[in-house]
Order: sequence, then C-alpha cells, then structure tokens
Amino acid sequence: EDLYSLNEYKPPISKAKMTQITKSGIKAIKFYKHVVQSVEKFIQKCKPEYKVPGLYVIDSIVRQSRHQFGTEKDVFAPRFSKNIIATFQHLYRCPSDDKSKIVRVLNLWQKNAVFKSDIIQPLLDMAAGIPPPSVTPVMPSSAAPVNNTTPG
Repeated sequence: EDLYSLNEYKPPISKAKMTQITKSGIKAIKFYKHVVQSVEKFIQKCKPEYKVPGLYVIDSIVRQSRHQFGTEKDVFAPRFSKNIIATFQHLYRCPSDDKSKIVRVLNLWQKNAVFKSDIIQPLLDMAAGIPPPSVTPVMPSSAAPVNNTTPG
C-alpha cells in the first residue's frame, strides 16, 4: 500500500515517504517475497517518472535490511537479484535524464558490494545500450544460411 501511494506524489519522493515505505517493507520480512514482488510489479507498471523512485525503494530496503540483520541474513538482495535483469529493463524505460541516477545507484552497489559484480555489470551494460546476455535478440533463421542438404 505504502509503495503504491508513491503514485500520489510528484517525484522527487520525500525522504520521509521513502523511510515509511522502507520500514513497512522491513517490518514485513516474513513476507519478503511479497515485498519484493510488489516493488517489482510497481516498477513494471508505474509511469516512467516513477521508475527511479522505485529503484530507490529497492536500494533503501536492501541497505536497511543489510544494516539491521547483517549482510549474511539479508533476504532482500538475493530475492531482488532473481529478476533483476527484467526489473532493470523496466527501470530503463524512465525519462532519459533519469538514466544517470540509475547508473549512480549501480555504481554505489558495486562499491559497497550490495550485489555481486557479475549481477551489476550486465545492468551497467544495459545503460550503455548493450543487451543483457539472456535477452540477446535471436537472429531469424533466414539470416544465417543453414545447410540442410543431406549428404548423398
């Protein structure tokens, strides 16, 4: 609920609002899968100008969780990393001025080892317009000549 109330505010979102959403997320740690899913769904469905605030929610929840429970016990980062490529594909549908904010968060994550480098690198590549490995467009079969003749 708190998350979707973001839609009622004009970005940028206040620190107080962000704290409230983070607290709700952390408080619902027993339902962390639902929390993660809600944030992912929000990023997927929200208007472009709310994409970056959605990323800030991920950042805030993960950092708070790591701080409160310790890196070893944090359940949010591993869960967010499951669908992170898809999430970032939605995030990059933000206004072009906001892309640098996404990259800034990724750089901070890398610096503070919030996610492993091999998770962050493809996301940084996406910012540069390089498609992530799993979503590389498949060439139509007509593009590559296939030799179907049977020997004989």
